[in-house]
Amino acid sequence: MRHIAQITVLVVLSLLSTAASARDSLSVPTPSGEITVERIGDCSQALCPAVMILSGSRGFGAPVYDEIGQTFRTAGLNTYLVHVLNPTDLDVIANTSGASTRIAYYADRLEGWISDVDAVAAYLKEQPQHGGRVGLLGISLGAQIASAASVSRTDIDALVLVDGGFPSGYSRHVDILPPLLLIWGSDDHTFPLSVGMALEGIAQQIGVPVTLDVYEGGAHDFFLRSGTENASAAHQSAANYLLRWLQ
Repeated sequence: MRHIAQITVLVVLSLLSTAASARDSLSVPTPSGEITVERIGDCSQALCPAVMILSGSRGFGAPVYDEIGQTFRTAGLNTYLVHVLNPTDLDVIANTSGASTRIAYYADRLEGWISDVDAVAAYLKEQPQHGGRVGLLGISLGAQIASAASVSRTDIDALVLVDGGFPSGYSRHVDILPPLLLIWGSDDHTFPLSVGMALEGIAQQIGVPVTLDVYEGGAHDFFLRSGTENASAAHQSAANYLLRWLQ
C-alpha cells in the first residue's frame, strides 16, 4: 500500500507540473498580421511581470522552453514564447545552405521581426496582471532580434541576451538599452565570448547596468541543453535578473 501511495503522489505531482507548464496559445495583432504567442503557465501572484522569449533559428520545439517557463513561473514571472519566426522563416532557414545566404535573409526580415516584438510588448504592457512591466530574453538569432528591438526604446524594462548580440551595423546606433544580462558559453564558436565582452563594453559606455555571466565549457546551445548543470544555473540566473529589474 505504501508503494501505491507513493506512486499516486508522484503521478499527481507530475500532472500538476505538466498543468503548470502547459502552453496556452493566443494571437496578437501586428502591422504585418497576427503573430502566435504561447503563454507557459501562470504566476500565482496578483501581479506578475511578463517576459517575452525569442527563440533561436530552430523555433520553440525543444521541451527545454517549458522548463525555462516553469523556472520563471516559480520566480514570479509570466513567460511568453513569441513566434517572430513564422513557419516560412523556419523552413527557409532550415533549408538554406551557407552562412552568407542566411545572414542576408535575416537582414531582409529583421525590421518585420522587430515590428512584431514591438506589437507584442505593447500588448503585454496593457495587460493589468503584468503591472506594465515587460522583459525580453533572446537566444542566438532571437538575441540579435531582441537587441535590435531594444535599441533606443524605453518600453522593454530588462533585457537578457543568450549567446548572441547586435546584428551588423546596429551597435553604432545604441544610445539607450534596458538593464542588460549577457549569458554566454565560454566555448561558443558561433558567437565567441569576445562578442559578449564587446556588448558589455557598449553597455558600460552608455551607463547601462550590465552583467556578463560566463559558463565554463558551454557551447553555443548550452542554454537549451535540458537537465544540464550549466543550463539550469543559467535559467535561474536569468529569472533572478529579470525579477530584480521588473519588480
